[in-house]
Order: sequence, then C-alpha cells, then structure tokens
Amino acid sequence: MSDQDEAGPLGPVAALREIGFLLERSRSDTFRVKAYRGAADAIEAMTQEQRTHHQAARSWNTVSGVGPKTATVIGQAMAGEVPAYLQQLRDGREPLTEGGSRMRAAVRGDLHVHSTWSDGGSPLAEMMTTARDLGHEYCAITDHSPRLKVARGLSAERLREQIEVTRELGAQLAPFRVLQGIEVDILEDGGLDQTDALLAELDVVVASVHSKLRSDSETMTHRMVGAIANPRTNVLGHCTGRLIEGERGTRPPSVFDPEVVFEACRTFDVALEINSRPERRDPPDELLQLAIDMGCLFSIDTDAHAPGQLEFLAYGCARAEDLGLDPDRVVNTWPVERLLEWCGSGAL
Repeated sequence: MSDQDEAGPLGPVAALREIGFLLERSRSDTFRVKAYRGAADAIEAMTQEQRTHHQAARSWNTVSGVGPKTATVIGQAMAGEVPAYLQQLRDGREPLTEGGSRMRAAVRGDLHVHSTWSDGGSPLAEMMTTARDLGHEYCAITDHSPRLKVARGLSAERLREQIEVTRELGAQLAPFRVLQGIEVDILEDGGLDQTDALLAELDVVVASVHSKLRSDSETMTHRMVGAIANPRTNVLGHCTGRLIEGERGTRPPSVFDPEVVFEACRTFDVALEINSRPERRDPPDELLQLAIDMGCLFSIDTDAHAPGQLEFLAYGCARAEDLGLDPDRVVNTWPVERLLEWCGSGAL
C-alpha cells in the first residue's frame, strides 16, 4: 500500500523513515534511529482501516513499537501536516563536511553497501531507493560472505537468492542501476570466501579482512596480496581495519607493508577503498597519500549499513580532494559501462 494516501502528501511511514534517515545522517544514537524505523515498520504493516481507527481514537501509543514521540509524528502526519519534529530536522540539515564538493559531484555511485540480508539495518530496496533519490546513477549491494557468521554472511544459496531479488529490483528502478556485489572475506591463506564461479556472476567484488587483524606484518601482507592477485577482486576494502571512534570502541590499524600491498593493487588493477565511515577513515591520511603517490586506483565508498549513512560519501570525498586525488582515478566516478568493463577485465 502506498504511503501517499488519505493521510495527505506525506504519510506517517514516509515521515518516520525520513526522520530515521536524518538521524542516521547526523550520527545520532542507534536506539533513537531504531525507534523511528521500528514505528515505521509497525504502521506500514497496518491496513488503511486500522490507521484510520487509531487516528480517530488517538490511540497510536497503544500500538506495539510506537512510543510517545513517534505517536506524535504519526498523528500529525495522518492529519495531513508535516510533523513538527521532521520539520525541525529538515531545517537543521547542514552539509556534513566543508570541502570535497568537486569530488562529490564527480562520484556517480557507491560500491560498498549492506542490507538486512547480512548485518545492515534496512531492506535492500530501501537502501537502493535512497541511493537513487540521493542522485546516484548506480549502487552496489555488497553484503557479507558466509564465513562472517556474526554478520549473517550469505551462503552461496542465499547469495543466489539475492541475485534474483536484485535483478527484479533493478528492473523496477531503471534507469538507476542496482549492481550485484559482495564484501567477500579474505581468508587467512589469501583466498576469497566464496566460490570462483559464483564470484564471476557478480558485478563487483570488494575483498576485506575481518579476522586476526593483529597478525604480524609479514603474515598480513601475504594475506592481502593473495587476495589482491585474485582476478575476481575489484576493490580492497578498509585496508587497515582500524576504528577510531564510535559505539564499537576503538581498534588500532593492522600492520602490513603498505608499499608491497599498494604496488600489488596497482599491478593487478585493484582499487583501494577510501572508506567514508567516520569511525574508520580508512586508510589513514599518510597511507592514502602513499597510495596516491604510487599511482593506485581508488573507490570512495560509504560501507553504509543504513540509508542515512549513504550520505557519508561526503567524508571520503573531502579527504580525497584535500590530498589532491584526480577524480578520474576514482572508479566510481566512471560511467557504469566503463566501471563494469573494468570490473570484468580480470575474468578468467
């Protein structure tokens, strides 16, 4: 059922989701975001008759998943008004960063995004629709691979199911392109955590280390180079694995020989990810500058796990522009045809 109904031009579900988006964008506490998204889910599941009944009875606070603040938003939206809290957030919306506008204008899409298929907080369709509405020409869904059980990594069977869903969604959202990807775990021996045949079916492969991040430099270097040399790898994700702030605490960067790893990226035509998440800022500036100087390609990505985080591209773009990176060396500034040709160039 459409949210453009008797409630007026902005229905309660759309209002609640927009509030969630704006809170995520401003990096508000996760529990606040979940409250508005949970209320949106509850209202979306109702029939129009149920909505009308609760509005007339002023009984929104009796609905499971709806609290006092979300009830106020729902009531105002059902009355055909822009909820006061939503208007407050809209009025307070400011650019996330200073600078980076030239790079941001050049970026056409995002190659590292998660959904509820793995450890993301929102459905695939919502992530892709938001990306489209933000002006992206394309966006890749890159949920985790099976070894990362804590993140509900996709088995081969579930990944095949997702491919079918992605194709259908892509047809619905055209000309916006929904790209099928994966964030594949780099195994301890440098292999990739999915079959070669299945990786060959994907549009883009982001390879990342998620385990034994405190390994010695030689071990980690060999591990990363092994993955980079794999013809299926397109992007090396968050290369140091560091965390510098946020709800998960902090984590020091992994140690490896950056000149060897970045030379491997250059040699095997693999893009180094500039991870835009504020708690990562990965790679650190000194390593990013080294990779720029060495002639690497790059992908500026959000690693978004929720719709509001898709705007985090601004952080990565500002860093890249500050260091003088040429936009044409950023693969997601390329038209989708050029990007896909490059992604498939290493196919066996």
